[in-house]
Amino acid sequence: MDRRNNDITRRSFLGQSAMTGVAAGVMAASRRAVAANDRLGVGLIGAGGRGNQLLRAVKHIQDNDNSVEIRAICDVYRPRLERLAEQYNATKQYMDYRELLADPAVDVVIIATPDHQHGYQTIDAVRAGKDVYCEKPVTHWRQFELTKKVAQEVAASGRVFQCGTQGMSDAAWIQMGQLVREGLIGQPIHAECGYFRVGDFGEAGMPIDDPNAQPGPDLDWEAFLGDSPQREFDVSRFFRWRMYEDYAGGPCTDLFPHSLTPVMHILDAKLPDVAVATGGMFRYTEREVPDSFNMLVDFPGQFTIAVLGTQGNDDNGTGERGTGYRIPIIRGWEGSLTVRDDDIVFTPAHDTDKEAHKIPIEKGENVLHFLQEFFECSRNNDPNTSSPAELAYHVQTALIMSYLSLREGKVVRFDHENETLIM
Repeated sequence: MDRRNNDITRRSFLGQSAMTGVAAGVMAASRRAVAANDRLGVGLIGAGGRGNQLLRAVKHIQDNDNSVEIRAICDVYRPRLERLAEQYNATKQYMDYRELLADPAVDVVIIATPDHQHGYQTIDAVRAGKDVYCEKPVTHWRQFELTKKVAQEVAASGRVFQCGTQGMSDAAWIQMGQLVREGLIGQPIHAECGYFRVGDFGEAGMPIDDPNAQPGPDLDWEAFLGDSPQREFDVSRFFRWRMYEDYAGGPCTDLFPHSLTPVMHILDAKLPDVAVATGGMFRYTEREVPDSFNMLVDFPGQFTIAVLGTQGNDDNGTGERGTGYRIPIIRGWEGSLTVRDDDIVFTPAHDTDKEAHKIPIEKGENVLHFLQEFFECSRNNDPNTSSPAELAYHVQTALIMSYLSLREGKVVRFDHENETLIM
């Protein structure tokens, strides 16, 4: 079985490793200092399914080395908020995330809200002196200017930021990036990756907690809507928001950040030149976002990245059904790199004298280690996380351009001089 397809990242990460000490700290000029032997106060914004999974990982760290403590939880739906707060013994409960950010007991925040809220909450958090772990994507597909602003605000704040593309904890991508920089494959020219799975994000993927739920003191519909189009309350939109274009982007922005982020890191890809995309609702017609999406993006270094995927079939080309993630292939003038089992595999081009060989991968993907890295960076005031804001900006720009290409039926170009999109 492929090491990269063991699915520890979202469902079965508990017990995968013995935890070492996880430290936490702050920059004294921005917020209260945390002594070396103090626990890092964690606040969660967004108590849905992904927020619960992340808190499970944080709780595992908390129980193993006592270096962090879950102190506050925020959600716009009170029953979900109370349920999670009781489960994780959080002492503070908020329905307004700005109140959580004002809490001095919270040192770092984990953002696990719908896509269209990520950017605003990240900016408010770093302005409040908090370090941020933000779930992917960093913004919604219609929020390019906000995406750019997130990168600017994080850089200006000096805060630590990590995007929730936990696959970046895999040493393979760091090692492959070094091999590319050393010239093993020669001039990069093409890369291929993708994501394949089955599921429409309907009832099975995003259950409706209460079919009779209504806006009011226990459900803040206006806060949920944020900057999205104003609509009458709909229980499906609230609980199954990934099905709707106002709040999500289907495989492009939900799944492809996991595939594209490592590849753009390996190639040191910055902002794209041009993007085109095809796809649509080929299987799940009850939703508004595509279930199948294929994108081609050209970059200034004269290479192309192809990202392919569907939610109508789970064959990723490896023979491992149900695993979804498609192992990237990085192609250069002098050879190619990919991953098989626990090795990076180099295949030389036919017109070079380089020899085929394998390089052992130092460590695999692990969401616990990924969170541990974030906490350690927070303690050391080290902005160099493995999924920083600048990388998230570059990745999300490519995804936004591709989504707009499919939606508008146009080629989307990037104006590097003005840092704007052209359709």
